[in-house]
Amino acid sequence: MESMVSHNKIGQAIMHIICILLCVACIAPFLLLITSSLTEEATLVRNGYSFLPENWSLESYLYIARKGATIFRAYGITVLVTLIGTSVSLLMTIMFAYPLSRKELPARYPLSFFVFFTMLFNGGLIPTYMMYTNTFHIKNTIFALLIPSLLMNAFYIIMMRSFFTANIPDSLIEAARIDGAGEYLILFKIVVPLSVPMIATLALMVGLGYWNDWLNGLYYLTEPKLFSIQNVLNKMVTDVQFLQTNASSVAATLDTSKLPSVGIRMAIAVIGAIPILLVYPFFQKYFVKGIVVGGVKG
Repeated sequence: MESMVSHNKIGQAIMHIICILLCVACIAPFLLLITSSLTEEATLVRNGYSFLPENWSLESYLYIARKGATIFRAYGITVLVTLIGTSVSLLMTIMFAYPLSRKELPARYPLSFFVFFTMLFNGGLIPTYMMYTNTFHIKNTIFALLIPSLLMNAFYIIMMRSFFTANIPDSLIEAARIDGAGEYLILFKIVVPLSVPMIATLALMVGLGYWNDWLNGLYYLTEPKLFSIQNVLNKMVTDVQFLQTNASSVAATLDTSKLPSVGIRMAIAVIGAIPILLVYPFFQKYFVKGIVVGGVKG
């Protein structure tokens, strides 16, 4: 008995050590990102990245702060697009996935194949661009940040359908129908409340997609006033690189040697990640559960 207890303690100690190492492996890169963003540009170029830099500096953040009004507006646009896009995308995903989870749906298998087919093939960038600009006319509108990512991700639909199929008892739905409940009442009063972990998981995934999206702004926006935070920060990096590349032509008006070309990339990554880091703890308890119970099953 004592030997078994001793082996259990050794096993637990090994698991604790492994978990601690995994935590350090996850946290260390982010700490390095923060310290690099607070390191003097010359020190970064000379010594590279370090957890304890030789010289500290706020120049990267001060450079970003000089564009405070632009940053504030871009944050507002990004928050608005993320909230609206995530809400509408989740609604569309749920209302598509729920019928696919019902065995009595006549066209269940053709519709499921249609969804799965879109995971394998798409029309390509040029036809997609022409459709959105010539048919939907989203170029240089706020819808350029919303619509291209709004048309549901097939993987999310399959995850939600699998969750409904595996975790919502058919007997519960049948009982609700016997009591006179319609499909919409069953969906929003019974199915959705029982699916909070999966919905929270998808909300986090879809929200991250909207928050980090910069390709749609690159493709469909030329008006800076409509840029999201990712597009604004990406433009800052491009501007700094342009100024340093063309140092001879701007040397008379600007000391390009002091531009934080490396540090600003780190600062931009920090600014872009902070809001997600603040939101993630509220979704964490649902995220793991939603991933486990919502796994795609054969």
